[in-house]
Amino acid sequence: GSAGLGLKYLVPPPQLCPDCRQQKRLAFRNERFLYKRTCDATGKNMVSIYSPDKPYTIYSQDEWWSDRWNPLDYGQDFDFSRPFFEQFDELYHKVPIVSLITDFTKDENSAYTNFAWSNKNCYLIFDSDFNEDCMNLTSSTKNKNCIDCHSTHNSQICYQAVWVENCYKSFYINNSKDCSECYECDSCVWCKNCFWCVNLRNKEYHIFNKSFSKEDYKLEISKILSERKIDFNVSLDYPKKSMISLNSENVSWNYIYDSKNIENSYEIYNSENCKYCFGMHDLNNSYDVAGFWIGWLDKIYYSHVIGVWGSDILFSNIVVGDCRNVLYSNNIYNNSSNIFWCISLISKEYCILNKQYSKEEYEILVPKIIEHMKTTWEWWEFFPSSISPFGYNETVAMEYYPIERRDAINRVSTDGKPIFNWSTYENPLPQVSKSIPAKKLPQNISDIPDDILNWAIECEKTNKPFRIVKQELDFYRMNNLPIPTKHPDERHSDRMKLRNPRVLHDRNCDNCGAAMKTTYSAERKEKIYCEGCYERVVE
Repeated sequence: GSAGLGLKYLVPPPQLCPDCRQQKRLAFRNERFLYKRTCDATGKNMVSIYSPDKPYTIYSQDEWWSDRWNPLDYGQDFDFSRPFFEQFDELYHKVPIVSLITDFTKDENSAYTNFAWSNKNCYLIFDSDFNEDCMNLTSSTKNKNCIDCHSTHNSQICYQAVWVENCYKSFYINNSKDCSECYECDSCVWCKNCFWCVNLRNKEYHIFNKSFSKEDYKLEISKILSERKIDFNVSLDYPKKSMISLNSENVSWNYIYDSKNIENSYEIYNSENCKYCFGMHDLNNSYDVAGFWIGWLDKIYYSHVIGVWGSDILFSNIVVGDCRNVLYSNNIYNNSSNIFWCISLISKEYCILNKQYSKEEYEILVPKIIEHMKTTWEWWEFFPSSISPFGYNETVAMEYYPIERRDAINRVSTDGKPIFNWSTYENPLPQVSKSIPAKKLPQNISDIPDDILNWAIECEKTNKPFRIVKQELDFYRMNNLPIPTKHPDERHSDRMKLRNPRVLHDRNCDNCGAAMKTTYSAERKEKIYCEGCYERVVE
């Protein structure tokens, strides 16, 4: 890296394995836990990803993006007698932080969202952009009237969909594309009116992969729906493809599209020369990056949530909007450049610990600080998880690398301090007229009264109460779907289990025996085929 100074600093090999590096980054990402708290500038109530008990200064989006305060007022000199991360943590507790990460000026009636851009009439959607009339989405874009979906794109009227693109009125569907009115289907493309089918191409009126006439299909579907509760469970008899990629060259891992020279990465689009990257679009020449769909980025290293143009960004968290030469910084936006060790800056340059310097002063001081960080073993390491403003159990790290509370508390660094934080804050229970265990809910949606909007439903797994909102009830009635019996968090967890872990294994094709790499471990019971064998067996 050049640090924007014309000086070159060699990047030593990482001291942590790829999983531990990813875990550190994700420990700074609270994606879906929302709280009510007051804005520390105005005292007004707001929605925030920071619970009220956290000792940080949190501003509402409207206040944070205004010109009514100056982040440089919180600047401090670098103290060469102390470690950098200790000083950065002090600044973190002083400078105001924005309550949510959304483009709130382009959102409409979508207050309960996070890491979300340009949504309309949406509720509880996360890491999702350009959606309308949607609820409970994660990592999904350009959908309408969809509920409880993950990694779903350009689709309409879908429910419980995972890895779905360009589908219409399809429910409990996984890893499918260009399908219409399909139920309980997996790995289907260009299908219509299919039920409980796997690995089909361009089929219509199929049940369990068998063809029916239109009339017989409708009769059989009515019979099935009246006799059994829908439960998505694809038969192990059908083979699965070892790796999903399209129009790509020399790539490894999963869900890689229109890319070249991608190694050990996941959910990558239109990118080149990247390694250990996750959930990125238009990313080039980068390493250890995660967490933003919209890219046009170059030379990003060991960072999290970097997006919408930018280059030469290292060891940073949330840097968005044509920023360059940013190191060890957090929440930096809009044409900022030459930023070291700063928090909550917009359109600034030549700043260190939120203090403004001239170009000449900056270029003299930065190398001195870098040399100091080398002596404290902080240079080339991402922020320690111990200074994350979130409890580990609030973050996406918990989804991919789950640990128990006792393990989080007992994990300590060489100085005896906990490696991870843990949140014990609980949102207040909903104010309702009555509560009902989920198992007592009528199975038939026609038997559900309007008054359910005033009830708390007790999750059948955790007993955690949740509510149904009118938009959601209307969707279930319109599509003859039962009221969910699990809390939204549990439903999200169930959808996550339909996605393979981000772990790559050596395995042999179960058909031809060829060696291959796949996210399916050898212990998994599914039949896993290499690409050639898989394409020969799909119908």
